[in-house]
Amino acid sequence: MRPSFSLTCLALLAIAAPLAAQTLTPPSPPMTGAAFEAYVSGKTLTYAMDGEVYGTEQYKPGRKVIWAFTEDECREGSWYENGPQICFVYEDPNDPQCWLFFMGARGMTAQFIGEGGSGDLSEVAQSQGPMPCMGPQVGV
Repeated sequence: MRPSFSLTCLALLAIAAPLAAQTLTPPSPPMTGAAFEAYVSGKTLTYAMDGEVYGTEQYKPGRKVIWAFTEDECREGSWYENGPQICFVYEDPNDPQCWLFFMGARGMTAQFIGEGGSGDLSEVAQSQGPMPCMGPQVGV
């Protein structure tokens, strides 16, 4: 006697449900300003978006930063905490750029908060040294 189709489906669901529950984990909460500062202080982090290097940021004492998009000039700025968001303001006039930062198994990720901005970033490299900066009108 063959089991009915319904019985077979129920048996598969009974096996699959515990496996799915084991592999799905809830997203981590955003990092607090204190946790973010503890992680980034004294480091230079390189970020990627969609697998492509996006830019690099050096985190200096006093919540000061130096940011550069890939192959672009460096811009000095600072960061501050705004609720769960970490917001950055740079030397050129601009609105604050706010992000939610998360710690994962492969390092830190960042989700942009706001309209028309960039997408999610992921940490792809870090160092303790200063970041190399291109100056204005360098070259031949």
